[in-house]
Amino acid sequence: METLVNLALGGITATSALLTLWQWLEGRLFPLHRRVEDPSFAPAVTLFKPLKGSDPGLESCLESWFAQDYPGPIQYLFGAAAPDDPALPLVRRLLEARPGADAHVVVCPRRLGPNAKASTLAQLESHARHGLWVISDADVWAPPDLLVNLVAPLRDPAVGLVNPLYAFTRTQAASQPPGLSSALAMGLEAVAVNADFWTSVLQARRLRRLRFALGAAIAVRHTCIQRIGGLATLVEHLADDYVLGRRIADTGQRIELCPTPVACLEEPRPWRTVWQHQLRWARTIRVCSPGPYAASLISNPTLWPALWALLEPNAASFAALLGCLGVRILTAADNERRLMRRRLPDPWILAAPVKDLLQVLLWSSAFLGNTVEWRQERFRVQPDGRLVLLPDPRKPDASAS
Repeated sequence: METLVNLALGGITATSALLTLWQWLEGRLFPLHRRVEDPSFAPAVTLFKPLKGSDPGLESCLESWFAQDYPGPIQYLFGAAAPDDPALPLVRRLLEARPGADAHVVVCPRRLGPNAKASTLAQLESHARHGLWVISDADVWAPPDLLVNLVAPLRDPAVGLVNPLYAFTRTQAASQPPGLSSALAMGLEAVAVNADFWTSVLQARRLRRLRFALGAAIAVRHTCIQRIGGLATLVEHLADDYVLGRRIADTGQRIELCPTPVACLEEPRPWRTVWQHQLRWARTIRVCSPGPYAASLISNPTLWPALWALLEPNAASFAALLGCLGVRILTAADNERRLMRRRLPDPWILAAPVKDLLQVLLWSSAFLGNTVEWRQERFRVQPDGRLVLLPDPRKPDASAS
């Protein structure tokens, strides 16, 4: 029995280390940060910006889209569900400073489905005047040459959708320094995005053509949106970006990646908020790809050698643990350094093994429930990925009156 345990855990440990190295190699092979040599392809673009609330980094993010070095026309559409949304005064101030911009604020009061963001996008759809759409979250900061690089793959008529990879960047409100638990939570989330997520996307692309989109920024042909029935078809789904990509791929159009990454700016958040965000992400992936998500535990490069060393403490297991920890930290550091264009990686990279062990809890929790919290609302996720809005326990039941 002892020999079987050693063989089994040794085999899984070796597999997890090889998968980690393969994921790192995919990141190395991808032409990250490469720019187009010919920027002349610049079709007219309509930019969709769904808004909800105003975070410290919002102004910087929105200004980055007005600062695009793009020779083609850009139409800006800002949508909010309520006329008193805190983001709207900021947007209007930015527009007043740019009277020549083709920019419009649209109040989108109808709730077309549980997914409030997709509902806003669907109501912006009728205001779009151009044939190429860029859909981007409000907290996304774009480098000045993003648009010209993002649309470049669409020269090929077989390409229907293009995504940039994205990085996680922490904003810092001077009046509110983060506590230790918040700093730890945000640091581990940065490891998950900047060291692991973008290379996992590349690994998935190696296995098969991409069949999903990344919600930070999406460039898509209007004709492709029409072919799938419009953005209103996404309002019942939790993973609207995943569903959009899958449906466009089902039409035969290719999904490509842009080597120019964007940055998602996040303010310091408490541990519970970060955990709920990561849990929503985990349950989203589990619903969208249950088989691959279940198998993803095999690629955890810290869990298996730690388990092996715990259950069978011997020279081989301890050597494997040290080797795997070295591979994990070094590959994560290189991934993060290349994405963020740093000479040295973020010190939080040293906590990558801690993130791996917490990932086991997230992985388990993804299968132990079907509720998520999103934008201060609670939902039940159905097996097909559709959302059901749950009543807010903090509000009185209207039916009881």
